[in-house]
Amino acid sequence: MSDLEDQSRAAIQKGSKSFAAAAALFDAQTRADAEMLYAWCRHCDDVIDGQTLGHGMSPVADGPARLEALYAHTRAALAGETPTDPVFAAFQTVALRRAIPERYALDMIDGFAMDVAGRRYRTLDELLEYCWGVAGVVGTMMALVMGVKPDDLPTLRRAQDLGLGFQLTNIARDIVEDARNGRVYVPGDWLAELGVPADAVAEPAHRAAVAVLARRLVAAAEPYYASARWGLRDLPVRSAWAIAAARGVYRQIGLDVVAAGDRAWDERVVVSGRMKAWRALQGGLVALRAATLDRRGQAPARPAMWSRI
Repeated sequence: MSDLEDQSRAAIQKGSKSFAAAAALFDAQTRADAEMLYAWCRHCDDVIDGQTLGHGMSPVADGPARLEALYAHTRAALAGETPTDPVFAAFQTVALRRAIPERYALDMIDGFAMDVAGRRYRTLDELLEYCWGVAGVVGTMMALVMGVKPDDLPTLRRAQDLGLGFQLTNIARDIVEDARNGRVYVPGDWLAELGVPADAVAEPAHRAAVAVLARRLVAAAEPYYASARWGLRDLPVRSAWAIAAARGVYRQIGLDVVAAGDRAWDERVVVSGRMKAWRALQGGLVALRAATLDRRGQAPARPAMWSRI
């Protein structure tokens, strides 16, 4: 394993235990590339959120400057210039090997630009534009890492859908923590409907309403998770297993948030090791079905849902 691969693996193991466990199911090259891509995504997120490997968010005073640096370093890496930062060197390696289009990489940073601007979202469709930037496009790039062709738009849309489902789940889980840090992602129309002021989402008096909002976000994620399952049949079996396992674990987070009701923010909802193991086993069965029964027929048409690609 190269130094870049080793550093990227260490980042994923500290930053996302769920994704690290799923990535272990990939073949060696796919795993290395997925981890290097993840390390860059994690780094960009950390730079904008003032955190370390996804933990300890704190306000940053120089957000626009940090954002411009991310754009500049990413463009330079994609142009073939020699990066001095190992995170961008790792990204360059995987981006050039897997032919990741510049527009996808920049779309992700555009998503973080929305956070820097303090953007709020009135409707679910507006929120999904943000979800594309910080997660949907990541799923799309990961599909390229797994061997999906850049012109295979039906499969890339399914990969996008998984990222959108992940992000809606994350928003549901982190509503209160995000609001305490000045980030409100819940559609403004939903807040108004339930009488929750945008600047009071984190207040305990609104926990019952926040539980309703979280339930709506989790429900909004479900069609995207369902759509994503049909993309598994177009992946190598080991990749399909890894993605099915990750899909199961993240979907479980949303189910647990809903089950906890207004107690979901007493402590952060996490999936137990036993449940992760079960979802990994279940993911293997889903991947096996995708490689056999699902390939014998035509995939159902993707529902008329929001999509960027």
